[in-house]
Amino acid sequence: MLTHSELERIANELRIDIIKAIYNAKSGHPGGSLSAIDIITYLFFNEIKRTPENAFDPDRDRFVLSKGHGVPALYAVLARLGLIEYNELMNLRKLGSRTQGHPSYQDLPYVEASTGSLGQGLSIAIGIAIAGKLDKKNYNVYCMIGDGEMQEGQIWEALMSAPKFKLDNLCVILDYNKSQIDGYIKDVMDLEPIESKLTAFRWNVMEIDGHDFDEIEKAIQTFKKILDKPSFIIAHTIKGKGVSFMEDNIEFHGRAPNEKEFEQALIELQKLLKEKWVKQQG
Repeated sequence: MLTHSELERIANELRIDIIKAIYNAKSGHPGGSLSAIDIITYLFFNEIKRTPENAFDPDRDRFVLSKGHGVPALYAVLARLGLIEYNELMNLRKLGSRTQGHPSYQDLPYVEASTGSLGQGLSIAIGIAIAGKLDKKNYNVYCMIGDGEMQEGQIWEALMSAPKFKLDNLCVILDYNKSQIDGYIKDVMDLEPIESKLTAFRWNVMEIDGHDFDEIEKAIQTFKKILDKPSFIIAHTIKGKGVSFMEDNIEFHGRAPNEKEFEQALIELQKLLKEKWVKQQG
């Protein structure tokens, strides 16, 4: 198990990789990738513990990225873990590349599902969780959804079904960065009150700071102790986390940085990384 300081440093290093990959592609979604990276880092390094050796183990924990446009964060983690080459991460969105703009299981079997049509990933995750129950497996299924995605009707059908099947092996994580391509969530289609809605649907609901590793760990450990119902983590995050001009900036939902913005983003992220590293060493 990595310490929270180690995880924080890795996540900040991966933010640099995300920005480099999206800039190199001249296309992509930096805002939601940067908001999700802390949670994905924690899951893959301290819970799922994916390696090239266990990547296809039938007993492995699964991660479904339903908000498929945030896949640069997942690719960055896979590259760090050695499941894909670093140059594959830098081939993001290139023709013929395995690292497409949304996860493709057909092209890259290290991802658990092809996603990107918003609303569908949660249904896939529920199917995997039901299969685990039927096969008497002990694996857990983690599914990250987006807040704009949560406006989809299929999400709410899925939210009704998981408690019916008592899927205590399913943990859904909402990357609640409060904005989508068309504007702020509250203005497009307000989700609130999320907690009371989910409680009424018979989920075990937790609310955390999605950038605080202490809170992330506590929520995941609580999920693993809950019986006979699925868990839902409302993770409050900041879109574009780590880059000042991208933070809470809807423009960077789906726009790659230009050269000047790219250079500024790297300066800020490298400075942040240096400050954190010096603090940890001191």
